[in-house]
Amino acid sequence: MNKAFKLIGFTLIFILVIYYLATLFVPKIIDKSHNKIRTNAPYQVSEKAQNLYNSLDFIADLHCDALLWKRNLLKDNDFGQVDIPKLLKSNVGIQSFTIVTKSPKGQNFDKNTGESDNITALYLVQGRPTNSLTKRTIYQCESLFEFGEDSNGKFRVISSGLEFKNYLSDRKQNKNITAGFLGVEGAHALDGNLKNVQVLFDNGVRMMAPTHFFDNKLGGSVHGISGAGLTEFGKEVIKKMIKLNMIIDIAHASPQIIDDILNITDRPIVSSHTGVKGTCDNVRNLSDKHLKAIANSGGLVGIAMFEQAVCGTDATATVKAIKYTSDLIGVDHVALGSDFDGSVTTPFDITGLPLIVEELLKLGFSEKEIKMIMGENVKLFLLNNLP
Repeated sequence: MNKAFKLIGFTLIFILVIYYLATLFVPKIIDKSHNKIRTNAPYQVSEKAQNLYNSLDFIADLHCDALLWKRNLLKDNDFGQVDIPKLLKSNVGIQSFTIVTKSPKGQNFDKNTGESDNITALYLVQGRPTNSLTKRTIYQCESLFEFGEDSNGKFRVISSGLEFKNYLSDRKQNKNITAGFLGVEGAHALDGNLKNVQVLFDNGVRMMAPTHFFDNKLGGSVHGISGAGLTEFGKEVIKKMIKLNMIIDIAHASPQIIDDILNITDRPIVSSHTGVKGTCDNVRNLSDKHLKAIANSGGLVGIAMFEQAVCGTDATATVKAIKYTSDLIGVDHVALGSDFDGSVTTPFDITGLPLIVEELLKLGFSEKEIKMIMGENVKLFLLNNLP
């Protein structure tokens, strides 16, 4: 009997050691395989483009999923697309850090269900909590705040309009600081409980999309099965978000959900990371009708930087979508929405943003227009819409 107990004990210890080692090494391997870069830094642009980029007062990006990967964002990593040193090196004023809590196996653009989940296995190997989507969200929120606390003042998380104004004032005196704010991809993160809108808000979330890659209790995803609009629960969630001044993100929402949201609110809405059907016609991308509706709401369209969104593998494709959107709805409604670290291959990491400026110049955008696209539009939007 004693030998049996010893064998069980040794077996458990062995399993725990293997699991511990897996949490140390496997997450990095998975991260590297999911977030690839076509061309590594440093990136070369013309002197004119670099000088203009260097002169930009505020650069912003509306979407990245770096928090999903348990990466040390205080380190200048040799993998992945965003971390805090890269934000500082790129003179980025603010980065939206969006939270993924669930994604279906075999994830694709056209048809997915919520019956399976890739994130559970990822969280297990990362040593993170797996028993609640809301807890997964809170964990990532806390991670970003911890990075801020440990950054020696170089990074802060923005949760209010007043904090943002104070940050902008501080940044005028010291350009060597950067900031982020929190968003959520898919309100299944609420675990079906309306009260969790307040819970996520209290944990720093300031932007949320109703759906991600599958239909949920709020309604249909553009990648889901039903194509449905907002359910009654979905309408209650949107109304609660409006009451809290949370930013509504319609990226991944079904066309009917977008219409339903526009019928409920007169507040500006955003699509944090998208392509447009005018340059890349697929189910994921926004129609001219919805581009105009976002602009009419006073909102923003963040143009993404990966092949499936812009039908191209370089900065030219992204800027082509920016040009189309600007011509259709006005340059004051266009922003960057990279989808960095979103399990996508991008032409460059965030230090390659001068390549966007280079291509904007080639298409005849003025310096004022480039400043707006590269960040001024986001700055004004956040000043006007953060609680």
